[in-house]
Amino acid sequence: MIYLLFHDVYVGDPQDSGFRSTAADRYKLTVSQFDRHLAGLAALGGRGSRFALTFDDGGVSFYSHIADRLESHGWRGYCFVPTDYIGQPGFLTRTQIQELDRRGHLIGSHSASHPYRIHACARGVLLDEWARSIGILSHLLGRPVAAASVPGGFYSLGVATAAAAAGVTQLFTSEPVLRTHRVGACEVIGRFTIRHSSRTNLSAQLAAGAAWPRLAMWAQWNAKTTIKPVLGPYYARVADWLLAGNAAKQ
Repeated sequence: MIYLLFHDVYVGDPQDSGFRSTAADRYKLTVSQFDRHLAGLAALGGRGSRFALTFDDGGVSFYSHIADRLESHGWRGYCFVPTDYIGQPGFLTRTQIQELDRRGHLIGSHSASHPYRIHACARGVLLDEWARSIGILSHLLGRPVAAASVPGGFYSLGVATAAAAAGVTQLFTSEPVLRTHRVGACEVIGRFTIRHSSRTNLSAQLAAGAAWPRLAMWAQWNAKTTIKPVLGPYYARVADWLLAGNAAKQ
């Protein structure tokens, strides 16, 4: 199984859904882009492909643009929600989350406050982030919620250990790998990220098992892993500058 990581989908202004920043916009797709990704996946027809679609940040676009499109193909998605933002402008409401759950989409935690560098948080903060978010969602849906995704891709053993202590049994990272591993009772699962700048056939290539796109994403991830601790809070600005330069060359 390969897990694909999406964020928001928009018409007009990317800041209508989810977090409002240049860094967040890098991961948001237009409706047209998203439709082409889905069409490519649908064209696989299940031939040798096993994939699941996951969506981070809990933006309202999961309700307004994404869910219907997934359902038209007979699919359901993982929707990871940062619970401190429920009901805020651009984010899912409690009622929308409950409806999406009834429609068969899997609701999970994306922490409570979506800390920028969650791996740098103290253990007590990590425990509170996961336990508070899981508790709110479980109460909202009337049953235990046990899936979660790591904000910002800042995974660490401490993040996973705290998630497991809060009852998380599936923790999704942003590392583009197929292998999984366990931290206590929690299975840690990698995902392949789709960005605004991604080719619209990339999802289908990844799901079909193409080796080169997977290897390229893995290499890029490892380069980022090396650079992120050095640049710290300046990483997002540098990434924006590099992506802007690449876009100008295309």
